[in-house]
Amino acid sequence: MPRLELNPNFTDPDAFYAALTEAHRERSEEESERINARLILLLANHIGDQQVLEEALAIAGQAADSASAQQEQR
Repeated sequence: MPRLELNPNFTDPDAFYAALTEAHRERSEEESERINARLILLLANHIGDQQVLEEALAIAGQAADSASAQQEQR
């Protein structure tokens, strides 16, 4: 059964980050949210495996919960 790849797997992480930030440059917050939503759906479609997607959602949710808890402690 496929599992979510958690080890670095980018061929060029800096190039991806540059492309991602460029896609958001001079966009409104609403446009950026739309870009992010579309990117998520495109990548989810590419992955395709429901278990892998649910694992990714769970990990992303944990990270969001952790960040919220850290902000509350400040």
